[in-house]
Formats: sequence, structure tokens, C-alpha cells
Amino acid sequence: MSGYDARFRVWRGDARGGELTDFTVEVHEGEVVLDIIHRLQATQAPDLAVRWNCKAGKCGSCSAEVNGRPRLMCMTRMSLFDRSETLTVTPLRAFPIVRDLVTDVSFNYAKAREVPAFMPPADVAPGAYRMRQQDVERSQEFRKCIECFLCQDTCHVVRDHEENKAAFAGPRFLMRVAELDMHPLDAAREEGLDRRRAAQEEHGLGYCNITKCCTEVCPEGIRITDNALIPLKERVVDRTYDPLVWLGARIGRRKS
Repeated sequence: MSGYDARFRVWRGDARGGELTDFTVEVHEGEVVLDIIHRLQATQAPDLAVRWNCKAGKCGSCSAEVNGRPRLMCMTRMSLFDRSETLTVTPLRAFPIVRDLVTDVSFNYAKAREVPAFMPPADVAPGAYRMRQQDVERSQEFRKCIECFLCQDTCHVVRDHEENKAAFAGPRFLMRVAELDMHPLDAAREEGLDRRRAAQEEHGLGYCNITKCCTEVCPEGIRITDNALIPLKERVVDRTYDPLVWLGARIGRRKS
């Protein structure tokens, strides 16, 4: 692809308001959207605010919306778009705007702190943990998450309903709960922590209606809905509504 001039519409502004501003920027072969944003900074808008770090799709910093779709700008190639197309680049819509393409994602860190960490078994010495390979593989997929928060941004429970944020952790952190709940060495239940109950009552699992929009935008290809959220919902339903499970839990509590 030879060089050409591309038309961009980039959101400029802050928490008080802003607007889309038109630019024409030179594009070269093999470039990604973040390259064009950097060239725009260097040549036309030196005060343009954008968050980025690794430019390799591993830090999750350069999340934005390109033509309305949540993407990592460093992994979005210009060759995906027609040369005659005007590309619109806007900040993540689900989070408060700081300035230009930078948003305040502290909501996500607050939700992360609400999920209790992995609790190793007390009777097993560090370095002596043993797991079956299938258990390792089951949750290993979820550890590929780079916390770009694209799944949080596209989830309509967060994106379209600000009032839900207090009661809903979002797909990234429900996935974390699912990972810990399926971990055979997590001793949370022995410590009195029921991760399944917490998923439903504290992290808002019931708000998720498994539309798979989070899976569709994950740059790491994690099957968030199929492999984390649906299995977690199934385990919660078994615990809550299966009469035999309910009766067994009642008997267990009475014996204890």
C-alpha cells in the first residue's frame, strides 16, 4: 500500500464538553491507527491527549473507539479500512472523560479490589501445590487478559446504564471470580468465602444476559462468555435453585 492522505475525525475536549475535529493525516504502508494519532500529535495537534505504552497489544493502554467499535489502536491496522473512509476516533464511552482520548478507568480498579484474591490451601506448603493439567488449562485462558477494559466498555450493562455500576463488576471481573471459583486449590470456601454467592449478590452476575459483546471485542481472543460467564451462571443456578443441592447444603450446615 503506497502512502495516502486519510481523513480522521478525532474527539477533542474534556469533562466539560467537546466535539469531533476533522484532520487530514498522511498514512504509510503497514501503519496502525496509533501511528496516525502519533503523527497527528507531531504535526497538527501537539496537545492531543492519548494514553499508550507498549505499542505491541500487551499493555492495554491505547483503548479507544474506532468508528464506534472498542479497539486497541496499536492493533488496528489502517489496511482494514477503505482509503476513502473517514475514521472516527473517540474515547471509551463507558468511562468519564479526562481529556481528548483519555478516560478515567478507576471504576475498574475499584471493582478489582472488591474481588478477594486467591487463597492457597493452609495445609500445603508453598512450592508443593499440585494441579491436573486440565485444571491448569481451564483457567489459564483467563490469565491472558491485559486489562484493556474493552469488554467493560462494550458491555451494555455498564455502557448504557450508569446506575448499574455500583452493583455490577463487569465481564472482566466476573471472569476473575469464575477463574478463582474453578481453581481446585482456592481455599476460599474453607475460609468462609462463597465466591458463587458473591458473584450473584455482590458482583451482579444476574445483570449479565450473555450477549457475547465482551467476547467479540477481546483483543486476546478470550471466550469470556462461553468459558467464564456461562459456566459461572450455571454453578450459581445449581447452588441456588437445585433442590438436592439446596437440601444438601442445609443438612451440612445443621451438622456443623
